[in-house]
Amino acid sequence: MTQTKGRASLAYQNPPRIIGEASIVGSKEGEGPLGALFDRVEADPKFGKDTWEEAESELQLQTARKAMEKTGMSEEQIRYLFAGDLLAQGIATSYGIMELQIPLFGLYGACSTCGESLSLASMAVNAGYADCAMALTSSHFASAEKEFRFPLEYAGQRPLSTTWTVTGAGAFVLSAAETSAAEGASVCVAGITTGKVVDYGVKDSMHMGAAMAPAAADTIYQHLADYGRTPEDYDRIITGDLGSIGQKILKDLMLEKGVDLKDIHDDCGILIFDADTQDTHAGGSGCGCAAATLAAYILPKLKTGEWKRVLLVPTGALLSKVSFNEGQSIPGIAHGVVLEHC
Repeated sequence: MTQTKGRASLAYQNPPRIIGEASIVGSKEGEGPLGALFDRVEADPKFGKDTWEEAESELQLQTARKAMEKTGMSEEQIRYLFAGDLLAQGIATSYGIMELQIPLFGLYGACSTCGESLSLASMAVNAGYADCAMALTSSHFASAEKEFRFPLEYAGQRPLSTTWTVTGAGAFVLSAAETSAAEGASVCVAGITTGKVVDYGVKDSMHMGAAMAPAAADTIYQHLADYGRTPEDYDRIITGDLGSIGQKILKDLMLEKGVDLKDIHDDCGILIFDADTQDTHAGGSGCGCAAATLAAYILPKLKTGEWKRVLLVPTGALLSKVSFNEGQSIPGIAHGVVLEHC
């Protein structure tokens, strides 16, 4: 059974379980504060391939296989795959997971794709359309720079407001609570809040935190209203990749709405890199930022019961080369996922 809540939320009465997760990252991410927590740190940024796009596809494939290996499941046992990336037409995903031959819903939510894929996978499992489904997403620093900014050979200077696209991927296997696969699983997707497109007119592609913070504030506020909760009902409210500047903007916007996030708020883009020792400026970003941080850092704390309830809000900037070059502003979107120790 599913209970709709308010304008944009669902609460699952028998929540799907996360029965397995995996994270694979690049060497820079491995040098950060969470380095020892990832399933694997890959030293070769090209993952043995010839191009950056092929490298990201291989990264996504290896992460999906790692998640299945950890759960003891085969491709045939995964009913649906919900996956996406940052590249045009989602080519990192389509080329990457092709050989798995799992029925695919290809997604694009920019850096919010982790939240979108988890939301849709949990809806499918909860509704009984799949006993098991996988949510998967990735990003790669070099392929993203090539897609949205300049090839690395250009050696352009990056302003301090920029974030560093994470080379990383996260995969999550969800199962219905009553299945044998879910026995012993201690983390569930208790509900979701689906975000909407929010545009404050930001046009600076080197300032993603400013573009995405309004969407994060909108989704968090809507979630709290739909559920009738306050920030204190959560151990943490964690956004995807606002970075240090975007975090300040988010807190200011929430205060304007009468909500004080205080010290409950964290951001995956801040957690994954060390601002003092790594030249990532405002922090991390990319689809893989929230996904890898969720798999390596957030879920283990929920599994042990150190945290009982977390609101994860991956954030995305909905721009493209075309929209940016035509002078369009950068809308944002954010999707909320309620994760609980169960």
